[in-house]
Amino acid sequence: MEIRIMSSWSIISCINKDNRRSAYEAITHVGGFAEGRWKITQAHAINLIETEGWKFYVEAGGRRVEVIVSTSRFGNKYIKTEADEDLPNNLLNLPECP
Repeated sequence: MEIRIMSSWSIISCINKDNRRSAYEAITHVGGFAEGRWKITQAHAINLIETEGWKFYVEAGGRRVEVIVSTSRFGNKYIKTEADEDLPNNLLNLPECP
């Protein structure tokens, strides 16, 4: 599926996780709105950030917080928001994507 997001910054407004009730389960998909509803896998989002120069963010407390790619201690890549002392879980706390 090809997703075209019109701006250089695209807001992520929902996520899907392996286990929605667990704060420790991995994000599987992220989504938002741009020319309609969109949803992509976390792996696709990582690829877009690393190879296509896309930038994603979430809004938290009235501020734009950038979504970045990180690597776990086991070598697995995942997305998270930049370190933010006030709102550390703003990506994980987004509502479920349809």
